[in-house]
Amino acid sequence: MNNIIIFVWTLCICIQGFNGQVIVTQIPSVKMVQIGDSVTLNCKINLAVRDACPGSYTCMGWYQKKPGEAPKLMIHSSNQRRSNTPSRFSGSGSRTDFTLTISGVQTEDTGDYYCQGDHNIHSKEVSAQ
Repeated sequence: MNNIIIFVWTLCICIQGFNGQVIVTQIPSVKMVQIGDSVTLNCKINLAVRDACPGSYTCMGWYQKKPGEAPKLMIHSSNQRRSNTPSRFSGSGSRTDFTLTISGVQTEDTGDYYCQGDHNIHSKEVSAQ
């Protein structure tokens, strides 16, 4: 039986000149699944983010990071797959709660997954990862 380990990272960014913090929480931080299983990763952000954006903005996105490689955007605008993202990946959610689901996990899905949300606060773009 092959097990896949998926790391879900939690990072916090403080916004200079803003009376609070953007806090991104991903629980649990590590999930172990078997090949063929489905897994759901959760991301909660303390301030509402835009689920869909005009133009090339990412807004709410999920990235996959493999050792020695740059992070790769898998899902953007909350639920839109990139053209090279396999159909087993899907995203959902809005405002503060988002999920990434991998249906039928494959060996190549092993890696670190990051959720990322863009905020527009007083015309300043801030990215919380």
